[in-house]
Amino acid sequence: MSNTQNNWDRFALLLIDVQNDFWPEHIEKAFPDFKDNVASLLKLCRQEGIEVIHLRARFSPDKSDWMPIYKLGRRMPCVDGTPGVDLLAEAKKLPGELLIEKQCFDSFLTDELEPHLQRYDRRFLFTAGLVTSICVLTTTLSAMQRGYLTAIVEDCCADESEAHEHALERYNFMFERTRVADMLTQHQIWQQKIDQIDN
Repeated sequence: MSNTQNNWDRFALLLIDVQNDFWPEHIEKAFPDFKDNVASLLKLCRQEGIEVIHLRARFSPDKSDWMPIYKLGRRMPCVDGTPGVDLLAEAKKLPGELLIEKQCFDSFLTDELEPHLQRYDRRFLFTAGLVTSICVLTTTLSAMQRGYLTAIVEDCCADESEAHEHALERYNFMFERTRVADMLTQHQIWQQKIDQIDN
């Protein structure tokens, strides 16, 4: 139940790949606030009534759904039955929240995501998770090219430090950047943009 007067009906959060295999020790050291920030983001979305959609990588041990480059010998993360596939505790889904499993970087290559967004008339997508320069970036750019407004929640993303900064700086003409603490105050501006492109 929403505790706000803001209308978030056209918005959704895509929380991408917050899983053990994408959270090695060196990234945890570089982004020590990431887990707390993700917990704060989920709390905010749930309180405000912003739909939370969880995207999770999961691959079969028999390699049947692996991308070709991984079949050629690269280590495949998030193989079913390994600890690496598990979500971090701060990113656990609640009952009723959608969880989509994927075997790709771009979440829009799944069969479920875009039909769901269209069914509920979502127009503005927040993206967050792991890792910034790969699955978060490719999903965000795909969303933009499919006609959605997008904002990366940058304090809820992590990556190799240089790759994180490069992804946010190099491609930010395609998406907005926000932080958890700023989302409520930016709502009216975002809603006006939705209204503008729909008219």
